[in-house]
Amino acid sequence: MIFYSLSEMGLMIAAAIVVDWLIGDPRWPVHPVIRIGRGIRWLEQRLYRAEDSWSVKRRKGLVLAVTIPLAAAVFMWVLVIVAQWIHPWLGYAATVWFLSTTIAVKGLKDAAMLVYSALAEGRIDAAREYTGRIVGRETATMDEREASRATIETVAENTVDALVSPLCWACIGGAPFAMLYRAVNTLDSMVGYRNERYEDFGKASARLDDALNYVPARLTGWLLLLAGVTMRRLSPRRGRRAVQAHAADHPSPNSGIPEAAVAGLLGIELGGRNMYFGKPSERARMGWPLRPIVPEDIRRSINLLYGVSVIILLGGVGIWWVSA
Repeated sequence: MIFYSLSEMGLMIAAAIVVDWLIGDPRWPVHPVIRIGRGIRWLEQRLYRAEDSWSVKRRKGLVLAVTIPLAAAVFMWVLVIVAQWIHPWLGYAATVWFLSTTIAVKGLKDAAMLVYSALAEGRIDAAREYTGRIVGRETATMDEREASRATIETVAENTVDALVSPLCWACIGGAPFAMLYRAVNTLDSMVGYRNERYEDFGKASARLDDALNYVPARLTGWLLLLAGVTMRRLSPRRGRRAVQAHAADHPSPNSGIPEAAVAGLLGIELGGRNMYFGKPSERARMGWPLRPIVPEDIRRSINLLYGVSVIILLGGVGIWWVSA
């Protein structure tokens, strides 16, 4: 259900981006995504049984994948309705605030800059620790290049998850749909793994996340190329070629698009060998190694992230201006 006109939603999306730029992820009150995570863990503990057959695990995983996002959306719907009933301006404020909690531009920038700063200061152990906070792969033996690559890949991939996708769904159904998406994405990050515990139990969550990101990921590819047009020493043409040549090789149907776009724009190669639980995993390579990856590329990837957010902000204001 859409609570506001397209022009109103455009302006509130722009306002939510500004709030995120300024505040980021709030520590108080408890962030909605943290509450969603607690709900996922609580329900998982009551549904998951290691002795269940694969088919039972999949059915229970489907229950988890449906229940949590619907609960998040309904709860958000009630909050927005109550806020609107108290006063229309409170409804606007609540929507802007909750939309800002579904995106994480500042949080992603801050996490990536911790890695960059540690590398710039030669503190490789600290860089490995900070990288381990934002990636699932092993970081204990990473060198400067590998830590930089992992961070750039995270920034590129999360340009979809932490910015474009929630705002795309907000355009359709306001804060409730944005929070529904955030619940699905949190499910994928918690149970969407291909290991013994979650191969079957987390399959529904992973597939639902893929589905909800399908269109936003492709939109993100174009937005990254557009952001690259405004930045020096980047090549949007090479970025487009990298998406066409390499995105489909990525194991994810969506993540390859932003990673290939960023790799092509920067003139570097992403992907390659990662370590998971002591075992090497060879990932598809995105882009071309025209030069070595350096820590400064982390800053460039952050600039692209912010460039995409500026484009969306201006688009939201533009929609409001034209439609008002």
